[in-house]
Amino acid sequence: MAQKSDKVFITIELPDAKDVKLSLQPDGHFHFSAITGADNVAFEIELELFDKVNVDESKAAIGSRTVCYLVKKAEKKWWSRLLKQEGKPPVFLKVDWDKWVDEDDEKENRYDMDFGDMDFSKLNMSGVEDDLDLDLDDEKDGDDEMEELKAGEAPVAAAESGVLA
Repeated sequence: MAQKSDKVFITIELPDAKDVKLSLQPDGHFHFSAITGADNVAFEIELELFDKVNVDESKAAIGSRTVCYLVKKAEKKWWSRLLKQEGKPPVFLKVDWDKWVDEDDEKENRYDMDFGDMDFSKLNMSGVEDDLDLDLDDEKDGDDEMEELKAGEAPVAAAESGVLA
């Protein structure tokens, strides 16, 4: 789990989940259930989030290995904790460091853009490799082998031959 001032990220790692059921209530009650594996093992989680949430603006994505739920907070503010229960959180719950943003960092980062609703497949994002001729058969003899560099060793031969740009 992770949070920003306006949302909470819930990521459930459960490969090959089937019959996924997600429920989110405005008071912050979150329920997840699914079955997985050849033996159809049942998993179920119930969490009471710290404060109220906007169910209509929250969304879920179910992948082959994870289920991600982006929960929109009812009010844009940092919660002192993510769950209503005080004390030590459940053992299965951990911080999602990939999505973690510190409260101070969020205030200072004016360039933080949220691309959550953008579909990058609609953009024409051709790269440099489209214009390169990658025919490696025309290379000079003797260039077939690459030397491994040790840590801290400079690629002098490659730089002298003009391979590096």
